[in-house]
Amino acid sequence: MAGIDKRSTKRDGKGKPRMSRSSWRETRAALLFISPWLVGLFGLLLYPILASFYYSLCEYSVLEPAQYIGLGNYADLFTDEVFWKALGNTFYYACLALPLGLVMAIAVALLLNTGVRGMTVYRTIFFLPSLMPTVALAILWLWIFNGDYGVLNYAVSSSTGWIAGQVGGLGHAMATHGMGLLGNAIMAASQHVKAQGPPWLTDPSWSKLAFVVLSLWGVGHAVVIYLAGLQDVPVHLYEAADLDGASWWQKVRHVTLPTISPVIQFNLILGIIGSFQFFAAPYVMAPNGQPARSAYFFAMMLYDNAFPYLKMGYASAMAWVLFVIIMMCTMAALKLSSRHVHYEGGA
Repeated sequence: MAGIDKRSTKRDGKGKPRMSRSSWRETRAALLFISPWLVGLFGLLLYPILASFYYSLCEYSVLEPAQYIGLGNYADLFTDEVFWKALGNTFYYACLALPLGLVMAIAVALLLNTGVRGMTVYRTIFFLPSLMPTVALAILWLWIFNGDYGVLNYAVSSSTGWIAGQVGGLGHAMATHGMGLLGNAIMAASQHVKAQGPPWLTDPSWSKLAFVVLSLWGVGHAVVIYLAGLQDVPVHLYEAADLDGASWWQKVRHVTLPTISPVIQFNLILGIIGSFQFFAAPYVMAPNGQPARSAYFFAMMLYDNAFPYLKMGYASAMAWVLFVIIMMCTMAALKLSSRHVHYEGGA
């Protein structure tokens, strides 16, 4: 080792340290090993990021050279009604799908964490939907959401018919036991109950809610992460809670949730990013955001401007606006949730 150090500290004629031949070979080998990563970093990450920022300041149609226009694209964005429509739809979706997905994932994980026989099979069943390709998922839900022949509306009408039958039976029983007027009124009302499911994808009032329902289909990925976090909850905390006479809900609130709070925060951040980048399913199920652009999300507008409309500069400006929005929402979520997140061994 002493010989190596001596060779590595040789100096050239100007008195500067000179790298020995062995050290140079080691450095060259290291650079060769990391060269694929360097190519990916500079060629596939840093350059596209810098290029997109430059193009956001240009009028660029891909087919012609970019022309610098300064902040013109950003000024046009904030006066574009379609932009605000798409942004509003995206916020609407995120504000509903994100909390519902978090609550459902945690609830399913708690259920799957119990010691019921065959729980491995149940865990697999809940996780499998998250592995389905998005296009196949969209086609499946097109059939489920069909207003006339969809499975979901059939279930709604069938359950409503069953409830109407039970109410009619109650009215008949009341009529036969001396309450004729009220019983006949209940039976007459039950005969007029013919509830049909909503036109999910053809009514602007329901289209975004349909995609919120669809988002719950893929909570299996988050469920697996929560299950991993639940395995790390110390058993002695539950034992201490049992000794104090804590109920099931009190143990969940004061033991389980604080212990897995870092996992909840992690899934929250992933959910924020995913919600604002929601694209594939609505692109297949609601082309051009139909009906009436009620399902036109931010990522769809960005894609349309970049490729079909060949307005790459405008799309690049949208991409940077989206980046700023996601960053601000992420920082706000980290700031607001930091005092509620407890790490093991932390103060």
